[in-house]
Amino acid sequence: MNLLSRLSLSSSLLCSIALAPGAWAGETVDYSVDGEDFQGYFASAGDKAKGSVLVIHDWNGLDDYERKRADMLSEAGYDAFAIDLYGAGNRPVDTAAKKAETEALYEDRERMRKLTLAGLAQARQSGAAQNTVVMGYCFGGAVALELARSDQAEDVHGYATFHGGLATPEGQSYLPDTPPILIAHGGADTSIRMDQVAALSEELEAAQVPYEIQVYSGAPHAFSVLGSDSYQERADQASWAAFQALLQRTLGT
Repeated sequence: MNLLSRLSLSSSLLCSIALAPGAWAGETVDYSVDGEDFQGYFASAGDKAKGSVLVIHDWNGLDDYERKRADMLSEAGYDAFAIDLYGAGNRPVDTAAKKAETEALYEDRERMRKLTLAGLAQARQSGAAQNTVVMGYCFGGAVALELARSDQAEDVHGYATFHGGLATPEGQSYLPDTPPILIAHGGADTSIRMDQVAALSEELEAAQVPYEIQVYSGAPHAFSVLGSDSYQERADQASWAAFQALLQRTLGT
């Protein structure tokens, strides 16, 4: 395993969720990519949606945490589609299995981008508004930045990463016309160090990409994961407010 892969895996290491199943506002969406079955989740804001949000899961795979966030977004007036990057029924439980799933995608960036774009296409096919912001948690945050660098997504107006992997793979870079990026980071994150935050800032400055970095003091890695030992309410609420502000700036009110 190379250094980038180890750093990327460490960004996902603490992401877990302990939410109890509930009555979800949205619906499960079955879809396929080149004959492979996937299962997403769509929460619609109705006819007056301000835009849409593509939600990318952490290393657990799509579970109750992403469904909860999608419901919160639909209540705020945005269509939300949580994509599936692992495949229907593939929701790893133990650490080794989670590492294997993320490592496979980190080592095959083309597949990572392809599955993300397929999820975006399915979101719109399911009725999500065309104008979109892409966001992700932990592993999903790294995927969101991968899509931002790819310049392959149409009608995406912004990106957000919550305690996500920030490293740029060798040979990749950000283009000057990349939409605005929000980086929400915990100051006490021992998986993604502040020097990596600073390095990303330098990259984005050099590429003249609009960005905002929010650092929350005392917040550990996975600070926004509801129900986890790492959850910090103050950082979660502040980062969610910053994300809402990004949505208002990029998708309108």
